[in-house]
Amino acid sequence: MSVSPPGPNRRYWGTSLFSLEPSPEKFLTNLAQEYGDVTRFRIGAQEMMLVNSPEGIRNILVTQASKFTKGRVLRRARWFLGEGLLTSEGETHRRQRRLTQPAFHRARLEGYANTMVACAGQLRDRWCEGEEVDISSEMNRLTLAIVGRTLFSADVEADAQKVGAALTLLIENLGRMLLPFSNFLLKLPLPGSRRMVEARAVLDETIYRVVNERRMTGKDTGDLLSMLVFAEDADQPGERLTDIEVRDQVMTLFLAGHETTANALSWTWWLLSQNPAVDAALQEELTRVLGDRPAGFNDARALPYTEMVVREALRLYPPAWTIGRQAMEDVPLGEYIIPAQTVVIVSPWVAQRDARFFPDPLTFKPERWTPEFTAALPKFAYFPFGGGPRVCIGEGFAWMELILILATLRQRWRLQARPGEEPHCLPRITLRMAPGVWMKPVRAERPV
Repeated sequence: MSVSPPGPNRRYWGTSLFSLEPSPEKFLTNLAQEYGDVTRFRIGAQEMMLVNSPEGIRNILVTQASKFTKGRVLRRARWFLGEGLLTSEGETHRRQRRLTQPAFHRARLEGYANTMVACAGQLRDRWCEGEEVDISSEMNRLTLAIVGRTLFSADVEADAQKVGAALTLLIENLGRMLLPFSNFLLKLPLPGSRRMVEARAVLDETIYRVVNERRMTGKDTGDLLSMLVFAEDADQPGERLTDIEVRDQVMTLFLAGHETTANALSWTWWLLSQNPAVDAALQEELTRVLGDRPAGFNDARALPYTEMVVREALRLYPPAWTIGRQAMEDVPLGEYIIPAQTVVIVSPWVAQRDARFFPDPLTFKPERWTPEFTAALPKFAYFPFGGGPRVCIGEGFAWMELILILATLRQRWRLQARPGEEPHCLPRITLRMAPGVWMKPVRAERPV
């Protein structure tokens, strides 16, 4: 058994993955193409590996998941996310998952579907023929309104706007938290540090106030917050999430329900604008299935081509573009050993653009997602929502939201990009589209 896989010279001292040029997602792609399915490299003083075979990814996320903890990025993100589902470990994570799972049961999802379509309908009515919109900003505002209503109920939507702005600031400044001595730097009276501390204070004040109000009224308003506040542990009757745990789950759900969905939708609209035949096929299905009526909960499964469009957009531009784990002990991986403390990266961005599994991988081709192709695809060649015991708890929520929003907006509008404009990736915790990508709504040939 070989101990060390191949890799480049260790020349990246003093950098982080997020500061590599030309871009971290291209850096990881080049590693996989040059060195194969298991690559060792170093970022600063940290030993790292990139694993890019479906079986290797399964090993990390499923088979040997108990031998790994979260990577450094998410550990540092605990400073503002807390110990939510995204960052917690071990029994704490399992308990939180048990208590949170009922929020995503079918009966709840039906109610959320109505909110998603209503919010998308309001945006659809605001758009004007030929008036350009910044698509990233538009999708962020839309998903923020949706998560505000499904998480908090409409009566505190103003708080959702404030929380979303604070969370965005913290995500955009994640690099500061990855610097050496970041905990010390955050205590200094530096402008950037002050803004981050103030943003976290906004999150804490807002969420704790809303949680306290919900506990005092004792009213289940049918939103996610009610589920978190009143959920009881089936394994330990009478035990509920503490206020701190509720706060941390709210932060995680805000990130997952707002940030990632907005990113996915932004990339989907741009891909459609570059592929008119796909856009026309999408419109044909929506006209045939929905006609003039609004989409509903059951339509999330009745629009197969719309789902294929979303699935293909998530393949090319997965919001959770990397997943990091750190080995707690030496872990065998095929012919290699992952030494203890090594950070292992598995990347949907890299794996889902692999020509071994996706012919013509850089082409936006929703038609590839036939039942036969899907059934033959190795499990971890495509994993935009992760996998194993930490698979995204809101995966069903996300699929429904993406399909219903796309259907509702595309019923009336198609979007045209500026000629020759090429959006840029901003890979942070999620894969953002750089702001300033302007698109023009054009009324569909058969308007609603």
